[in-house]
Amino acid sequence: MGLTAIDLLEEPEWAIARQHGLICSMGYAGGGSIRDGLNVKANHDAIVKNFERTIPRAAAMQVPNVITFFGNTRGMRDEEATANCVEGLNRVKKVAEDHAVTICVELLNSKVDHKDYQGDRTAFGVAIVKAVNSPRVKLLYDIYHMQIMEGDLVRTIRDQHEHLGHFHTGGVPGRHELDETQEVNWPAVCRAIVGTGFSGYLAHEFVPTRDPLTSLREAVMLCDV
Repeated sequence: MGLTAIDLLEEPEWAIARQHGLICSMGYAGGGSIRDGLNVKANHDAIVKNFERTIPRAAAMQVPNVITFFGNTRGMRDEEATANCVEGLNRVKKVAEDHAVTICVELLNSKVDHKDYQGDRTAFGVAIVKAVNSPRVKLLYDIYHMQIMEGDLVRTIRDQHEHLGHFHTGGVPGRHELDETQEVNWPAVCRAIVGTGFSGYLAHEFVPTRDPLTSLREAVMLCDV
């Protein structure tokens, strides 16, 4: 299919991908969880410790990105969450910069899949990434999630591309195949991404309802603009 990488592998799996001619384009490296992320200061020490241990290993295995999360709100106001996230990311940005690995904080929808998730809007994430001001701290722009929350995908990608370090796909609604049953114009979105000069990865993260390899092949062809 022409694929060169595979997303969202744990550290023991990075070498397996390499053995099969692939790299891990986005690795798990102990960056908290969707519910328990950077917006709570009590989570910072563990995330920092994990990243300081694992990011050098990611660099050695040529894993370009590691994932982390904003966390659930649990009633926390955006202003407090923003300050906490900036503080946490400032503690880990140097190890990312020193090893040329990008920390990507994922944007997720709070409407359907991840109730109460704080990082459910591009503007929220961009404000944090801007404040951290590191070339190695960016957003994971999940197109599926942001279509559900705010739409306006092409304009957002063009306007905010310098803050976006990675992309995920998924059919809307349902997170299934990127086909005629859903609402995103994938060739247009992918042309917008390419038009920004982006040279990273767009990873397919959908749940197939048909033969998985056939669905993946179709998605790869659809997005090959």
